[in-house]
Amino acid sequence: MSEQQIGRTYEAASVESRIYQAWEDAGAFACDPGSAAAPFVVMMPPPNVTGSLHIGHALNMTLQDVLSRYWRMCGRDTLWQPGSDHAGIATQMVVERQLAEEGGPDRKALGREAFVERVWAWKRESGGTINRQLRRLGASADWSRERFTLDEGLSAAVRQVFVQLHREGLVYRDKRLVNWDTQLRTAISDLEVDTREVKGGFWYIRYPFADGDGHVTVATTRPETMLGDTSVAVHPEDSRTAGFVGREVRLPLTDRVIPVVADEYVDPEKGTGAVKITPAHDFNDFEVGRRHGQTPINILHADGSLNDNVPAAYRGLDRFEARKRVVADLEAQGLLEREEEIVHTVPFGDRSQTVIEPWLTDQWFVDAKTLAGPAIRAVEEGATRFVPTNWANTYFEWMRNIQPWCVSRQLWWGHRIPAWYGPDGKVFVAESEAEARAAAEQAFGKPVELVQDEDVLDTWFSSGLWPFSTLDWPARTDLVERYYPGTVLVTGFDIIFFWVARMMMMGLHFQKQVPFRDVYIHALVRDAKGRKMSKSEGNVIDPLELMDRYGTDAVRFTLVAMAAQGRDIRLAEDRVKGYRNFVTKLWNAARFLELQGAGQAAPAARPAPVLSLNRWIEAAAAEAAQSVAAAITAYRFDEAAAVAYQFLWHTYCDWYLELAKPLLGGDDADARAETQGSAAAAFAVTLRMLHPLMPFVTEELWSLRQESERLLALTPWPDAPRSTDLEAKGEIEWLMAFVNEVRSVRSELRVPQAAMVGIRFRTTTAAADRALAVHGEAMRRLARIESFAVDDGQDSQAAELEAAGTVALMPLAGTIDVAAERTRLAKEMETLRKDIARFEAKLANPSFVDRAPPAVVQEQRDRKTDAEVRSERIERALARLGTGMEAA
Repeated sequence: MSEQQIGRTYEAASVESRIYQAWEDAGAFACDPGSAAAPFVVMMPPPNVTGSLHIGHALNMTLQDVLSRYWRMCGRDTLWQPGSDHAGIATQMVVERQLAEEGGPDRKALGREAFVERVWAWKRESGGTINRQLRRLGASADWSRERFTLDEGLSAAVRQVFVQLHREGLVYRDKRLVNWDTQLRTAISDLEVDTREVKGGFWYIRYPFADGDGHVTVATTRPETMLGDTSVAVHPEDSRTAGFVGREVRLPLTDRVIPVVADEYVDPEKGTGAVKITPAHDFNDFEVGRRHGQTPINILHADGSLNDNVPAAYRGLDRFEARKRVVADLEAQGLLEREEEIVHTVPFGDRSQTVIEPWLTDQWFVDAKTLAGPAIRAVEEGATRFVPTNWANTYFEWMRNIQPWCVSRQLWWGHRIPAWYGPDGKVFVAESEAEARAAAEQAFGKPVELVQDEDVLDTWFSSGLWPFSTLDWPARTDLVERYYPGTVLVTGFDIIFFWVARMMMMGLHFQKQVPFRDVYIHALVRDAKGRKMSKSEGNVIDPLELMDRYGTDAVRFTLVAMAAQGRDIRLAEDRVKGYRNFVTKLWNAARFLELQGAGQAAPAARPAPVLSLNRWIEAAAAEAAQSVAAAITAYRFDEAAAVAYQFLWHTYCDWYLELAKPLLGGDDADARAETQGSAAAAFAVTLRMLHPLMPFVTEELWSLRQESERLLALTPWPDAPRSTDLEAKGEIEWLMAFVNEVRSVRSELRVPQAAMVGIRFRTTTAAADRALAVHGEAMRRLARIESFAVDDGQDSQAAELEAAGTVALMPLAGTIDVAAERTRLAKEMETLRKDIARFEAKLANPSFVDRAPPAVVQEQRDRKTDAEVRSERIERALARLGTGMEAA
């Protein structure tokens, strides 16, 4: 191999696309249904077809890729199932905006068929962005099996599931409240609702009793909705309002009289103790009205204007204009008791940015409560496990309080609901229009005109089938039998209910098994200050920009290294920059090996090493690989990164290569050849253990070093160590501990960096003797030691060292002023003790802890911890000098 084989620097930009293409050309990521190997299955959460890679995607997909690459190297038949979601509202909005910019016909003018074809055209041209970006990230998904939620196969699954659920009475049409977007004019899911705190009015309104004797006061943030009130509610045990129950009040601004009812929903501790009940425009009020047999009164059109169910003066007004008019009229009639300005939560549509209205409308619903029962039991009984386990509580909380699931959306882009209406409104649910017509003809005794439902299904309905619809169900079942249930689902906590729960319900109902054994819930990626990233805050970190700047491997390793279970990631660019240095460290180690004649794979028939240093590093590499494996299989990704980092940077580079330099450059040909082989073998293990975390640079080095004709991505995971070489391990670990001890003393006592020191051993061990005999020269170089001696004499000007059973003295006379150093340390110790006492007093003061901002309290805790660490260090330094004094 030429000395120029591995370049001076790693050029990520020129390597990554070439490496990825090599993986794809080799079919490295393809599953093998005919394999005898056990499957490992990860279902990729399908990103929106409109999406672009954000930092949350980068974390989620990196963790899935770590798992997929690791288990593939372990010999499992790995299926990481990729695909994308049609994203009904988001995609329709993109194309509608495009039409508006062109100045041509809008969606309605185009008509449904032409508009849907226009969306498909957009998808073909622009819909692959996110998957191209995932390739840049190194995602080793089986792209040959890529699926789209509107593919014909998946659409067939959606139709069959809908029809079967309808046949079983689990899908039905009903008039209920939904989240209504008045701009998009469609129902939306809770996930598409963005709840914000805003300033607004809080109006106290007098409702006169119908008999003319007094009034009851209610308070509301939405006074226009009073026009749809059906009652006033009070708590049955509230003594203040006990006499109101059963009486009637005259609804202001209308000619209606409504009752006062008792209901435990009312919180007697809040407000006036009386609450207006508007069943058609509030989710809680809907349930109160239902309990009391009240008919909801819908006062809004789909666009948010007031309809004919309100007095003529308000008809046709926009809801916010109506609010102003109602308040003015109440004030004019002396019925507005007072108005306050408050901060309260208001729901906004995350796409339209308009205020969302609870709206009573006819929609299709799934009986989620019935489907939730088996899904709850599956987690209770351990068929599916949440990691970390506390997220199971979140799952249970949502599932045990689940409401009917509204699955219809007033859109054109999506799975059109397979329901047709006859002349009298009778509905025929079928998988095809032909089946619906046949059913209608049988019902009416003749062919009749049918009209298909205009609505499409909620995107979560089709994505809820993802674990088995992507396996070509219902057309075939062999892939389902092999790859269902999946091994693990990796996702964020925000969609436990919206996606995880729906997959659990659908999987158990249609496949009679849970869709995945484990659900790993990762944390959020926040900015360096712990704030949630948002465009309005200006703190969004773009992973693509980081990849351009530092390389993909550095970004991936940063995310993995910070992915501790249950703890949000505080991401700063400096962390990525730091881990780019780790990539560079790996590259430079390979260059060093090349210069030392270890630039290629170790010979396959190489004899077992004899030298303790080489025996130690080969065993240490195998042990590190096993520790990385154990961490990955336990979903402790940060620990996997920490072990790999520690091994490469410290164990291999800082210690092994430094200790090996005399052997690699010495005159003993046998020792040199053995060390070259061991250095190369341990480095090959390092590349393999790092590959799931940093796939690009490791694959490039694997190729440049001619490790194998096989791609690293398809190379087996390193074998477990055959046995622990206790002699070699003890020898080298003593050496490292002793050098570190010398370095600590030098630092604690401010020994000048250039000063050479002597070491006098009082006690020693066999491991120490072996290390000194073989590596004494390297130890002198690493710790700037002038000489070693064995001497149990005393020295009042020396510091004591202890390491793994050995005790030694470091004479300091003439190197530092020991007495002055002891005085300095004692003064610093006294200052630190006072600081620690001050911090403790402050943190023990409830008025400070309760009133100060959390960040300030945490800063005080951090400063106390830092002072304690420094105090321990000084105490140790004083003890070292004190021992020498006492010995005198």
